Parts: sequence; C-alpha cells; structure tokens
Amino acid sequence: MKKLLVCFFAIMPFIANAQDDLIKKIDANKSEEAKKKFTFTPVVNVECTDVKNQASSGTCWSYSTNSFLESEMIRMGKKPVDLAEIYTARRVYEDKADSYVRMHGALEWGDGGECHDVINMYRKYGAVPQSVYTGLQYGTTKNKFAEMQAVLKAMLDAIIKNPNGKLTPSWKKAFNGVLDAYLGKVPKTFEYKGVEYTPQTFANEVVGINPDDYVELSSFKDHPYYERMTLLVPDNWSFSKVYNVKMNDMTDIIDYALSKGYSVAWAADVSEKYFSWKNGVAYVPEKDWDDMDEEERKDMFNGPKPERKITSAMRQEAFDNYTTTDDHGMHIVGIAKDQSGKEYYMVKNSWGDKNDYKGFLYVSKNYVRYKTTAFLLHKKGIPQDMREMLQLD
Repeated sequence: MKKLLVCFFAIMPFIANAQDDLIKKIDANKSEEAKKKFTFTPVVNVECTDVKNQASSGTCWSYSTNSFLESEMIRMGKKPVDLAEIYTARRVYEDKADSYVRMHGALEWGDGGECHDVINMYRKYGAVPQSVYTGLQYGTTKNKFAEMQAVLKAMLDAIIKNPNGKLTPSWKKAFNGVLDAYLGKVPKTFEYKGVEYTPQTFANEVVGINPDDYVELSSFKDHPYYERMTLLVPDNWSFSKVYNVKMNDMTDIIDYALSKGYSVAWAADVSEKYFSWKNGVAYVPEKDWDDMDEEERKDMFNGPKPERKITSAMRQEAFDNYTTTDDHGMHIVGIAKDQSGKEYYMVKNSWGDKNDYKGFLYVSKNYVRYKTTAFLLHKKGIPQDMREMLQLD
C-alpha cells in the first residue's frame, strides 16, 4: 500500500499541471458568447485523455467507460493507452447476439450498452489499443453503424425464425463474418511498442486494472436501499445488477471519489431541453419547459439560474413515466463553480469538440440527482461507511 501511495503522490504534480493546462485550453477556446454567460472555476480535477467522437454510432457507453479506464491508468501511475472503443463494442455485439437468439428476439438489439459492459468485456476478452483496432472497415473515417446494425438485426431475426426446424452451428460464424467485414477481424496477437501481446495479456500487463475493483450504482425508490438490484433499462441486455443507494448518496459518492482522485463513468438522460450540448451546460430550471414563456426559454442558458429542488419521489416518477430514459454515457472528471458559487460536475463527452467547451460540459449536481440512470467507479472511490453498508471489501 505504501508503495502505491508513493507512486501516486509522485505523479500528482504531473496530473495537476496537465489538467490545469486542459482547463486553460477549454477556457481559451470557448466562444465569446459562452464567456459572457458563465464563468467556471475548477475546484477538483482528475486527469483525462483527449476528447473523442463516437460519430454515427450508439457506442457512448464504450467511449465513456474506456475513457474512464484511461483515467484509471493515470491514477495508477501509468501512461494511458488510447483504448479501442470499437473492440469493446464488437465483443458486446458477439455476446449480445447469443442472448438475443437465446431469448428468441425478446431483447433490445442495437449499438447500445451500459458502463458495466466495458468492465465485463475487459474481464472476458481483454483490451487492445486504438491503433490496433479502429473498426473502420466500411469506407468512412468515422463510425457509421446504421447499415451494419440493420444487416446484423435482419440476420439474427432470420436465425430465430428457425427455418430449418433446428438451429445450425454455423450462424455464429456467419454473424462474426459480418462483424469482420464491417469492423475488421479481431487480432489474436499484435505488437505494441515492440512487444507482442494478446488482448488478454495487454489488459493484464499494460492496462493493469482489476475488473473486480469496479462497481455500478444507481438510486430507485421502489427497491430496497443498499442492496443490489437489476438495472431495468432496455440496454442492460446482460441483466446486470447495480447497488441501490439513496438519491443524495449518489452525489456524495461522486464528490468523495473526485476528491480522492477517482473519476466516474456516468449514464444519464440527456433528452431534456435543459441539457444543452452546444452551450456545454445542464441544470434543472425551476419551471418545466412547457411552463416557460418565450423569453424564459431564450434566457435559459444566459448565465446561472435558480434550480428546482429534486426529491427521490420526483426522480422515481421521471423514471417511471419515461421522462428519464437511459440515453447517454459520459465521463465525470472534476468539479467547478460558476460565478454564483454553485458547483457543477465537469463532464467529458464523446461527441467531438464542437461545442462551447471543446467537448466538455458543466452539469449541475441537481441534474445528476434527477437524471442519472447509473454510474460506475472504483470501489475505493466510495466512502468507507458506505462501502460497509454495501458490504464491499
């Protein structure tokens, strides 16, 4: 333990300087309009890698959680690797296809997944660098998955109709052949910095995380608190469980984690009018959009505004009535204050850098309490008393 602490403190100046440089770069490049509206001052920073672009693919869960793993490498004193998000996604499609066929098609199909999928695939299939597996085999320089997913679903739907009266052992080969054609074959071995690896040895020897160290949490009023429950969202194709905590526990845990140098992979609803990618800000205004007049709507992102008080009952109702849906995965990497002193989480997105904060957003804590569907982090990023309540080692 002492050796790990020495290593961590040895890299702290590097982490602080690099993240300060990132904040300055974001601030310097934000639009003139943004500068007039909000002034954000960093409070806590966890270093992260560069912003990427998932493009026309529903792979936010893979981009956000692989970004999280890259930050974990930095926290552990390692030089981060640009991990191949589409390698993880491709492995999910393989396993999801098994479940889709086994469930006779009664399962969500598509690009979507959850934060835990990245950890599960890492445990089972390892990881590879982006330079080894780009997934760009279909004539574009960016992800564009619509055609591939239409072909994959049509194939699987034909398979589950069982026209032969008995499934053949060939369907998986045919399915993987389509993935190979669109994304490229998965390498059994590859060379990285002059050393040969398999995906498993690369994960163990270079990335070096222990998948058992990571847990996923959420908050639902209709389930017992401090117990595990199945995350009931369509993209949870593996029926994985999360730890259920109280609403305010979520932000308490995230605050603690960030203060100790742990970042957080975050899944949330982003369909609300008060989540603005262009403006790089999300909060919960006092009035619903439908109750605002035209001037109030135009003024919504013209600087800090009072927020609605969020309760666990409101949060549950929004999930139950589909106004909170499992839309998007992002990466929480810090805390900042606006000019009024209110705290926001600094969030790294995967939609490129064409917004007012070069690919980042500032998300209020009330928004996180209200619209989070799940979040994932290292279990040591959870306060000790909470770990004991959850019976985590």
